Amino acid sequence: MAAYVKGSLSGLFSKWPALALVFGVVALGGCAQQPVMPQVDQSLPEQWSSPLGSEQGWPDQHWWQGFQSDELTQLVQEALSHNFDLAAAAARVLQAEAQVRVSGATLLPGIDLDLRSSRQGEVGEGGSSSYGAGLSASYEIDFWGKNRSALSASEASLEASRFDQDTVRLTTTAAVANTYLQVLSLRDRLRIAQLNLENAQRVLELTELRVNTGAASPLELAQQRSVVAQQRAGIPAIRQQEREAMAALAALLGKPPQLLEIEGDTLVGLQAPPVVAGLPSELLQRRPDIRRAEAQLYAAAANVAAARASLFPSVRLTASLGLQGQEVSSLFDGNPAYSLGASLLQPIFDAGRLKAQKELAEARQLELIQTYRSAIVDAFADVDTALTAIEHLRQQRQLQDEVLEQARLTLSLAEIRYREGAEDLLTVLDAQRTYYSAQDQRLQLELAALQALVDLYRALGGGWPVAEVG
Repeated sequence: MAAYVKGSLSGLFSKWPALALVFGVVALGGCAQQPVMPQVDQSLPEQWSSPLGSEQGWPDQHWWQGFQSDELTQLVQEALSHNFDLAAAAARVLQAEAQVRVSGATLLPGIDLDLRSSRQGEVGEGGSSSYGAGLSASYEIDFWGKNRSALSASEASLEASRFDQDTVRLTTTAAVANTYLQVLSLRDRLRIAQLNLENAQRVLELTELRVNTGAASPLELAQQRSVVAQQRAGIPAIRQQEREAMAALAALLGKPPQLLEIEGDTLVGLQAPPVVAGLPSELLQRRPDIRRAEAQLYAAAANVAAARASLFPSVRLTASLGLQGQEVSSLFDGNPAYSLGASLLQPIFDAGRLKAQKELAEARQLELIQTYRSAIVDAFADVDTALTAIEHLRQQRQLQDEVLEQARLTLSLAEIRYREGAEDLLTVLDAQRTYYSAQDQRLQLELAALQALVDLYRALGGGWPVAEVG
């Protein structure tokens, strides 16, 4: 039986030499190159350094709703629908999807249809016409896995684009929340500045009265007028910061600042969402930027496999079927002509181009390994920094509350004693400056504390679903 098969194959190969080449190539099919994901050694912490990270859990998908602000929720939804960076990221995903289809097409045969018509003869004399139709097909056997590796690289790049879109989405929502909180904080500061200006003007009126009665000197009057002027001069700067924050928020929403209206005017009433931090080991699956770096690394590994496969021979099969006739109606009357073929192409000399391309792909992979490791370290640093900031800002706010209360009491007593003539104006002026500074510092600490929560949610990867690479 074996002798019969051997003899049959020999006869078949002698009649169809191209099949001998194809059979030899397919017989060695186990040598195809496959992408190999490199091992990345990176030590991971077992727990966060801050005690606030002891409560395990992950932010909700709509984490911004934890601030209990309907206006903030509306702004975030508007940004998700109209932000230009998000739209650009979505377009990059579409590009990557198209590239996957382009790469996948190389694994399928190509078929072409050729229709021909010609007429020839002498000028002034009759001529003859001829018509032809042909169908040709070609297929490259992906013996070494070059085309499959290129497809794997495109698919990994698509995943990287999707993770990049998630990163842009997370960054956008965090920026909207931070900027909205900044707008409210600046309006709080503006209101406090105006209240302090009114208080300084009341002291000025009292000082003018005391000067008229001879109980105070013109120097005290000039000093209080200077305080009023300084506080009045500081108000336009706060208003300018508010307009700049409004413009930045409008840009995030994809609209001109003239069309943006914010009804909220204070941080008072906003709820501080709970502080939760999942296990450090799970952060690698949560951060879209880490997943993006991981997908890019896999794409680089596939590109290395494709570059290596390019050093080996390529095998192409071709087939054609043709018809020829003097009339269109006679095309199908005769027997069609066909041809079958197989070719093997082995690079001999290319001045080192293919080898250099392989080395380029390997160097790119080495770069992305370090980028991946850097993304992991940066992610843990972001979470630790946010947790530490939340912890310390809580302590600062408690201490600042005491500072503010004592400054308020000092100013109240100083004004009473000044009215009674038991204290000079310098004491009142110093108490005014201290109280105003304490109020402003307390507002800035409140803003920083809320923004630290936003930074924590961003550092934890937000609440976006976890996708798989590949």
